Amino acid sequence: MLDKLEAIYERYVYVEEQLSDPSVIGDINRYKKVNKEYKDLKQIVEVYLHYKELLGNLETSNEMLQEEDEEMREMAQMEIEDLKKQKEEMEEQIKILLIPKDPEDASDVIFEIRSGTGGDEASLFAGDLYKMYSRYFETMGWKVDVVSINEGTVGGYNKLVLEVKGEEVFGKLKFESGAHRVQRVPKTESQGRVHTSAATVAVMPKLELEDLNINKADLKVDTFRSSGAGGQHVNKTESGVRFTHLPTGVVAESTDGRSQIKNREIAMQRLIDKIRLQQIESHNSKISSERRSLVGSGDRSDKIRTYNWPQNRVTDHRINLTLYNLDKIIAGDIDGIIEALIVAETAKKMQEGV
Repeated sequence: MLDKLEAIYERYVYVEEQLSDPSVIGDINRYKKVNKEYKDLKQIVEVYLHYKELLGNLETSNEMLQEEDEEMREMAQMEIEDLKKQKEEMEEQIKILLIPKDPEDASDVIFEIRSGTGGDEASLFAGDLYKMYSRYFETMGWKVDVVSINEGTVGGYNKLVLEVKGEEVFGKLKFESGAHRVQRVPKTESQGRVHTSAATVAVMPKLELEDLNINKADLKVDTFRSSGAGGQHVNKTESGVRFTHLPTGVVAESTDGRSQIKNREIAMQRLIDKIRLQQIESHNSKISSERRSLVGSGDRSDKIRTYNWPQNRVTDHRINLTLYNLDKIIAGDIDGIIEALIVAETAKKMQEGV
């Protein structure tokens, strides 16, 4: 473990130096990435340095056991027992910090709520979920932009799509994806019977389109004679240009200009536009695929969590967690549930030795 921590510390020192490198400071995108890595490493480095200091103190205390003075030996023994306890606690903390982080945890998210089975009541419940999450987002200091809204006929929402931005947004919200079931007496129910309805939540990391920085080594360039109308305008030189971007296979060409220089400019712009379009299509396809895998059918039986109004109860079925404070949870106090899910995931990773 010490070897791994020392390697992390060396990387931390290197990254810290990079933050003062003019070439890094001058490249905003690179600077953001380096600064993020620095912050991620700093947390574990601070614990590691404290751990090294503790080991040094423990070694010193063990040496004091060789003292002739009995009182000094007793003091050393008491200190050793205390330091050993601290060492065990810190080693558990380090084990958790060494678990590889999901690289998408720091991402902003596309957050979607849809009404599921249950008609108007499902739309009203989707509205309740929106209020619950909105208050939670506010307490976290996250910025929320509404992408699209489809309101229900009697209130609530049939579909609501948000963009949520902030620190570690996906890391906190990723467990919310799935079917949320509600059990309560609907406002439209005259007999006072409890009904069960559902809404789905999908949390998808916001994928950033890659900045296009085309490397010349990745391009295959062909030149050819442009076909013309004949006469004095017959192209006797190879002014036509075709670019093939080898990593993506995208091809773009131009014979529009009279000169090869102009056709190079036109072909390059077409190549950039085609690669960007390919990125957007891939981006949208991934989001669509992720959403289908996250939400299930939206049926009452397909649930991750149940909100029971008559009993003021919330149950998360994945970790068998039951709480009797639905009134507070629906008011946005969901941090306890989210933390419990994070702890459960961490414990599972530790058990699997990830």
